[in-house]
Amino acid sequence: MHSFVYRANAVLTFAVTVLALMCAIASFSDNLNSPSPSADVQVLNINWFQKSTQGNDEVSMTLNISANLQSLFTWNTKQVFVFLAAEYETPQNSLNQVSLWDGIIPSKEHAKFGIHTTNKYRFTDQGSNLRGKQYNLTLHWHVMPKTGKMFADKIVMTGFRLPEEYR
Repeated sequence: MHSFVYRANAVLTFAVTVLALMCAIASFSDNLNSPSPSADVQVLNINWFQKSTQGNDEVSMTLNISANLQSLFTWNTKQVFVFLAAEYETPQNSLNQVSLWDGIIPSKEHAKFGIHTTNKYRFTDQGSNLRGKQYNLTLHWHVMPKTGKMFADKIVMTGFRLPEEYR
């Protein structure tokens, strides 16, 4: 005869094993999804481009962001963190990234969106490196699953240039 504690231990061990197996299967099933997100960002206006009192270049711009990230959502997706970054090179750094806008997408229904906004965060460079500078706008996303590992990817949009003169 087995005691109550022995039987409870056997049931609990079996339940935890089944739960771990289900989590592993859920995590593996995300690898079968091949998402095809799309995005387009337009710079509608450079609101101001100036040198700050500290001597750094600052830019404010009006953006039109449209994206369809619905294919990132599976039954295992909790939410998606998305942000838009300006990326450019300077003599001091081979890659500068400045976050301009971000958001959390809680569900597939909200994953197809269009936003008309100014940059949420300051577009600032240390020094006077932004005049006439070419830059890319990159839409990054991080998919946060209910179980399993988080993954990230991005879409790079090229061909943007800042003005030669301050406004």
